[in-house]
Amino acid sequence: MQKSGVGITITQHILNQQRQYPEATGAFTNLLNELIVAAKVISREVNKAGLVDILGSTGEINIQEEQVQKLDVFANRVIIERMQHIGELCCMGSEEVADLINIPSQYPKGNYILLFDPLDGSSNIDVNVSIGTIFSIYRRTNEGSDEVLLDEVLQRGIKQVAAGYFIYGSSTIMVYTTGNGTGVHGFTLYPSVGEFLLSHENIKIPEKGKIYSVNEGNYNYWDEKTRALVDYFKAKDKETGRPYTSRYVGSLVADFHRNLLKGGIFMYPADLKDPKKPHGKLRLMVEANPLAMVVQEAGGYASDGQGPILEVEPKELHQRTPLFIGSKRDVELAEEFISGKRS
Repeated sequence: MQKSGVGITITQHILNQQRQYPEATGAFTNLLNELIVAAKVISREVNKAGLVDILGSTGEINIQEEQVQKLDVFANRVIIERMQHIGELCCMGSEEVADLINIPSQYPKGNYILLFDPLDGSSNIDVNVSIGTIFSIYRRTNEGSDEVLLDEVLQRGIKQVAAGYFIYGSSTIMVYTTGNGTGVHGFTLYPSVGEFLLSHENIKIPEKGKIYSVNEGNYNYWDEKTRALVDYFKAKDKETGRPYTSRYVGSLVADFHRNLLKGGIFMYPADLKDPKKPHGKLRLMVEANPLAMVVQEAGGYASDGQGPILEVEPKELHQRTPLFIGSKRDVELAEEFISGKRS
């Protein structure tokens, strides 16, 4: 990974990429810039969470049957309110909202679709562990129609025009890609100037890592193939560089970010014996697809255990999927175990 130091801002970087496309109208740049403003607002609140009454649960349950945290509600509201008025979106979809989020009639509409997880890992807020915002951007398929149909939103991940995440930890970092060989780039928020500055240029994930990240508390819920895979990573074998080191934060965005920089594999398999999570816990549209686009552009791979996540045909907005993501060779190995080609 090449580091170029501080200097270029995220706005400069987006504009430089826009100039490579003479037909660009600036709509996409406007969209990303407003999303960055929303992330700055969320970052500010996360950083003072222990000082004000925004910690803990609201007592409500979201569409995913999970406790809604106060910061979840705040982050979700900030993104919706910041993004709905800019005139570049035809609709939005959030992990926290059951249905599509329509753009109010008083605002102009555009041809982009924004899907997002407003605060991934929010159960870790109270213990000061890194959390994040994950986002995915598509172009609608029927640009001439006023009404946005769900079918226009349920596109394969390979159709994304941009994806990325913000991670709120010891520092706030934005990582994003627009695909097509443009690379994956990371920007760190410098609070003193209020700008994201380029800190991780052209991120490349190692082809093979030494870290596996999985919630082993679910071991008894897994099938024999998944257990065999985890047992393989834990077994000692000097020739293949095993055992791997276990690292699991419990925030997808935090575990993914570490492995993106250092190499390794994150796994959330199907919990076949758990009636609540027979297809795993993670959401295809707002978690798996955007991170799959990022890791693929960085030279890695993402799979549901049978094939590429980016090729999965979505059937529901809140569809869940198993996820194996990270260094290419590690994920391909996982795929061999899960598909039954290796035992």
